[in-house]
Amino acid sequence: MAAEQTSPEVASTLLRVKGLRKFYEQRRWLSRRRFVVPAVDGVDLAIARGTTLALVGESGSGKSTLARCLVRLEEPTAGEIWYDGKNLLLLSRAELRAIQAHIQLIFQDPAAALNPRLTALEIVVEPLLVQGRGTRRERRERGLALMEQVGLLSQWAERPAAEFSGGQRQRLAIARALALEPRLLILDEALSALDLSVQAQIVNLLLELQVSRGLTYLYITHDLSLVGHLADEMAVMQRGRIVERASAPELLRHPQHAHTRALVAAVPRVEAFTSGQVAP
Repeated sequence: MAAEQTSPEVASTLLRVKGLRKFYEQRRWLSRRRFVVPAVDGVDLAIARGTTLALVGESGSGKSTLARCLVRLEEPTAGEIWYDGKNLLLLSRAELRAIQAHIQLIFQDPAAALNPRLTALEIVVEPLLVQGRGTRRERRERGLALMEQVGLLSQWAERPAAEFSGGQRQRLAIARALALEPRLLILDEALSALDLSVQAQIVNLLLELQVSRGLTYLYITHDLSLVGHLADEMAVMQRGRIVERASAPELLRHPQHAHTRALVAAVPRVEAFTSGQVAP
């Protein structure tokens, strides 16, 4: 029997989402009747290895709920999530835990995501400690190397997280996410709380890490101002659904859907946003 072959398109895809739905049941005040709120409603997505997909939408569009479903912080109501050829919704707990090490989520507010009482080094190596990887010395060496890779000085290792600036805390969050050697980073509004100059520095860092580590990014944002610098493709989400998808330069220059046009119109000089590095 001939060996089963995989098409180049499938082989190059790291993450594929098929018909994903997440519904919430709610009840009106002073009423027994329940109604269903579709936070994510039949989403199909695919991200090729080593590329960046920007998922753009206003607050309440469902994009963050989708991110939480991808890392199983929320259980989808229906659909499929395929990572590297495996359906995450059909895996055992042990299998899922092994896969989840390769998918890391970075949040908008690093101050809320990081324990302010821990030192920088403790934060970075915590995933290794939880997974039981390496000796104490090996974890320390690994943590110091990761700090340097994200632009943090090793002599800052014993500082508590509360003493770092917002941009430095986001670098800590990135270093922590890299500790388990992930292949996919989900950046959920990870740049929106930073000022413009710091945003540019973090974008350049992410681009450098993507090249050096072969990372794949899902960049979730309501702000299109950095999409052209960071993303290869762009998908626009509205009311739980994908309403338009194309290459990032194409969508920024020639949006077709009315909602996409409104988002693009809200960004100053969007025509100047092309792929490439942001000036620091």
